[in-house]
Amino acid sequence: KSPQEAIDEMIEADPEREARQLGIVDAQGRVASFTGDECLNWAGSKTGENYTVQGNILTGPEVIDEMARAFEETEGVLALRLLAALDAGQKAGGDRRGMQSAALLIVRDGWGYDGQSDRFRDLRVDDHESPIEELRRIYHVHRKVFRRPVLIDDPN
Repeated sequence: KSPQEAIDEMIEADPEREARQLGIVDAQGRVASFTGDECLNWAGSKTGENYTVQGNILTGPEVIDEMARAFEETEGVLALRLLAALDAGQKAGGDRRGMQSAALLIVRDGWGYDGQSDRFRDLRVDDHESPIEELRRIYHVHRKVFRRPVLIDDPN
């Protein structure tokens, strides 16, 4: 099933779909997004190669434009690209209500703790004065403690 087919299936079954926002990137890098008409302004999305950015209650479209730009221009592992996108979105105006929390979830088959799950990075900061900065700090701690698993077929 493609990301668009998955979104179509989910919103078709949801009577509250117009208040929802969805974004999917599958394992092949295919992307799709949906922003319902009842999402609070400003709301929208932008998709690119291997990513989708969406948001609502933002100061304007420049927030997702800057997030997309930062993701595309940042080199390195996925987590660093996502953190760069969060930083850029905040600098472009971010959420109209201010900022209070930030989260990072990276899922990969068998990469969770001791290979027991798929949650490779599952980090969250709530009720913090500088949540993106704190998320970056705990990411670096997590990265030192929970390294990427060594896979048998991994050339690295």
